[in-house]
Amino acid sequence: MKTPLFLLASSVAIFAQAPIVPVGADGKPLNLGFETGTLDGWTATGTAFEKQPIKGDTVTKRRADMKSNHAGEYWIGGFEVHQNDKATGTLTSSAFKVTQPWASFLVAGGETEKTRVDIVTKDDGKVIHTAHSDQREDLRRSVVDLRKFAGREIFIRLVDEHTEHWGHVSFDDFVFHAEEPKLPAAQKTQVALVADVVQNAGLKPEQVPGVATVPEGYELKVFAAEPDIVNPISFCLDERGRAWVVEGMTYPNRAKEGEGKDRVLIFEDTDGDHRFDKRTVFMDKLNLVSGIEVGNGGVWLGAAPYLYFVPVTNWDAPTPAGEPKALLDGWGYNDAHETLNTFHWGPDGWLYGCHGVFVSSNVGKPGTTAAERTKINAGVWRFQPEQQKFEVFAHGTSNPWGMDWNADGELFIEACVIPHLFHIFDGGRYERQAGQHFNTNTYDDIKTIADHRHYLGANPHGGNGKSDTAGGGHAHAGLCILQHPSWPENLRGGVIMGNIHGSRINMDILEAKGSGCVGHHGADFINFNDKASQIVDIREDRDGSLWMIDWYDLNQCHRTQKEAHDFTTGRILKLVKKGSKATNSAPRPAAPTKAVLADAAAAAKAAAPGGSAVERRAAASLCQRLTIEQRKPIVLALLAHEEDKDDHNLPLMFWYAAEPIVAADPVWATEALAACKIPKVTEFIARRMATK
Repeated sequence: MKTPLFLLASSVAIFAQAPIVPVGADGKPLNLGFETGTLDGWTATGTAFEKQPIKGDTVTKRRADMKSNHAGEYWIGGFEVHQNDKATGTLTSSAFKVTQPWASFLVAGGETEKTRVDIVTKDDGKVIHTAHSDQREDLRRSVVDLRKFAGREIFIRLVDEHTEHWGHVSFDDFVFHAEEPKLPAAQKTQVALVADVVQNAGLKPEQVPGVATVPEGYELKVFAAEPDIVNPISFCLDERGRAWVVEGMTYPNRAKEGEGKDRVLIFEDTDGDHRFDKRTVFMDKLNLVSGIEVGNGGVWLGAAPYLYFVPVTNWDAPTPAGEPKALLDGWGYNDAHETLNTFHWGPDGWLYGCHGVFVSSNVGKPGTTAAERTKINAGVWRFQPEQQKFEVFAHGTSNPWGMDWNADGELFIEACVIPHLFHIFDGGRYERQAGQHFNTNTYDDIKTIADHRHYLGANPHGGNGKSDTAGGGHAHAGLCILQHPSWPENLRGGVIMGNIHGSRINMDILEAKGSGCVGHHGADFINFNDKASQIVDIREDRDGSLWMIDWYDLNQCHRTQKEAHDFTTGRILKLVKKGSKATNSAPRPAAPTKAVLADAAAAAKAAAPGGSAVERRAAASLCQRLTIEQRKPIVLALLAHEEDKDDHNLPLMFWYAAEPIVAADPVWATEALAACKIPKVTEFIARRMATK
C-alpha cells in the first residue's frame, strides 16, 4: 500500500486503519494506483489519456506554485502528455467488488462536470459518486461513501469532455477503508462557490456608459472603440494630451521577423468632448509590442527580444525620424503575456517597466556577452536614457502588469495568482509565484501589503467566475493611484487596478505603517457589468481624468492558440467629472521620492538613533549599491534598531544589505551576530556563516 506524498506526515491522523487495495476476481491487487507503470486493467477511449501513466512530479517542473501530490511513483496526469486541453476521452477501470464501507481517491484538474471522476455501479450503470477539482494540479483526496453498495461491483471512469482552459482531469490511488477517512482541514472539500451573475456578455461601444457602475459625480466616456482601435495592449499620454496606443495584433505568439502586425496609433481630442477626432498611424508592422512610453526625444517600445527607441523630431505631426533602434536585447518571449510591459517614467527620470515570472530574460546592449548581461524573470526593471544603463530595481512577484507612484514617490505594483498588491523598494526581493531568487541566500522575501484577497475559494484559479463578493478574481492588470485634488477624499490616494475575471476595477486603501503601508479592501471603483470588459492599463492625467484601455474579449485567459482570442474589438475609455470638458490631458508627473539618500554619509545619519523607519529602509536600499567596506558601519548601525524587528520590510531589507558582507568577512559577521537586535537577521547571519 502506498501513501500519498502530501499525507506522509499525517497519515496516521487521516487513516485510523491502513487503506486497502481492491482486488480482482483472481484475488490479486488491481492496478488502481498505476504502480505497474502501465494502464493494465483500464480501457481508454479518445486521446486524453494517451501515454499514461506519468512517472514522478512533472507539475513542479513547469510551475513551482503547485505539485502533483501523487502517491507512489505513477499517476494519471491529464495535462502532462499533450500540454494543452484539446484532447478528450475516457479511462475506465475493470469492475471490482465493494468489500469495505468507504473508499477514497486523488483527483485534480478542471472545475467543471466535463472533467470528472465517476464511480459507477456495474449492474445498472448508475453514477454513485462524482468528483472534480477546482483548477488545481495538486491532487486532493475525495472520500466515497459505499455503505449502501456492499457486495456490488463498481468501476471507476475518468471523463475529459472539455477542450478549453483547464480542460483536463488527473487521478491516482483508489483505495478502500474500513472506517471513514478523517481528512485534515486543509484537505477538506471547500464550500461550493456560486457562479457570478454578470448582466452582460458583450456590448456595443455606445452601450458601455449606460451599463457601468461608476463613482458618484463621474461619467464614463468611450474615447475610441472598434474598428478604430482593436486589442489595445499598452498605452501612454504625451505632453499634448494625445493617447499613444499599441494594437496587439501579433499576440499571443511572436511572429517571424518582418511579419509582425502590431501598430502604434495616436488619438487626439481637439474639441474637448472626451472623444477622439484625429487618428494617426505612427508605425506598423511591429512584432509583439507589449510596452510603450514617449519622451526624451522619441518613442520607447518593448517588443521582446528588444527594447526599441524610435526618434521623433516633429511633435506637431509625429512621424518616425528614423528606424527603430534596439537599445537592449535578450528579453524572453516564450510566454507572450509575461514579457516586458507597462512602461512609465519614474520620478528619477528612468524608464520603468515590469516583467513576468515565467519568462527568463538576459538583458544587455546588442552584441554584449552573457557575462555582461542582467538576468530577470520576475520584477521591476529600469533604464536610464542618457547613460543607457539597465538594471533590475526589484526582484520577484508573479506577472505584474501595472505600476504607479503615490504622492510621496513610493512605487506600487499589482500581481496575479499570488496576492495582488506590493510596495516596491530599490533592492527589494518579493514573494514569487514560482522559481527561486537568483541569490540563493535570500532565505525569505517580502510579502504582499494587502490584508485581503480579491478571490474566494481554496486557490486563485478555483475562484475564477465565482468571486464577485471578494472583488472579482485573482488576475489583475493596470494600476493607478488617484492623486488629483478633484477626487473626493474617500477616493484620493486609493490604489485602483483592473480585475480581469471580475470585469471591474478594484480599489485598495493605503494606510501608513512602519517603514511601509498596509492595503485595506476598498469598495470596487468601477464595475463594467460586462464579461467581455478587460482593463489592462490605467493612467491619470493632469485634469484628473482617468484613462483606461480595454482589451475587450470574452476569453479572459492567456491562450497560445490564436483562435482563442477576439481580434475585432477594443476600447479606450475615460472616467471624467460629469459635464466636464477636456483641457489638458497631459500625463501626471510622478512625485519625487522623499526618502532618497544620496550617499553613504546620508545613509551615517539615517541609520543612527532617532531616524525614521522609512529612512532606514532607504539606507538599506542604498547599501546594496555601496561597496562592502562602505556598507559595513551602516548595516551594523541598522541592525541595532530593535524597534524594527517586527516591521513588514526592514528585517529583510537589512538582510539583503548584510548578506554580501557576511559572505566576505567572517570577522565582521561575528561582530554583527553579537550586536544584532533583530532575531530574523541574527538567524540568517548564522545560517550564512555556516554556508560554504
